[in-house]
Amino acid sequence: MIEIGLAYGASALAVAEAIVSQGIEGADHVIIDAFQEEFHDAGWDAIVAAGLTEVCRLLRERSQLVLPRLLGGGFVADAAFVDGSHIFHNVFVDLFFLRELVRPGGLVVLDDCQWPSVATAVRYFELNTGWAVERFDRETRLRAYRLPSVRVEPSFESFRWFGVDRGS
Repeated sequence: MIEIGLAYGASALAVAEAIVSQGIEGADHVIIDAFQEEFHDAGWDAIVAAGLTEVCRLLRERSQLVLPRLLGGGFVADAAFVDGSHIFHNVFVDLFFLRELVRPGGLVVLDDCQWPSVATAVRYFELNTGWAVERFDRETRLRAYRLPSVRVEPSFESFRWFGVDRGS
């Protein structure tokens, strides 16, 4: 599992709890957050207090720099949760690398999809690489995407416009 953004640790605790309760041997929950100190380490302290440091590891760097290293090191994840930067180019780069890191058929969940920058970045992957929306039973700011079971590289000729608004 890869998680981008830790903040106060609520989602990381839930993910780690699920991993532990499933008894998955050797599971690795990689959490990436360059700004944890701005939260006075509240998220990481919660992970430590819950005794989850054998499952979780925190990388205190920008995700756009860490993700390529994970890819180069052969890391593969079943899923990713993204709640990091909301700047379009940062989100786009995160999703580009997560497309490579999350196994085919895996899941990518994004928070704050009401932000045009986040929605626009993920729209590219939905329209051009076959990410399929997984529906929730209720209204939420989250969006979940199932990656295709077979990874296909789209042709430059089949590019589909992904912008929310073409104006200005």
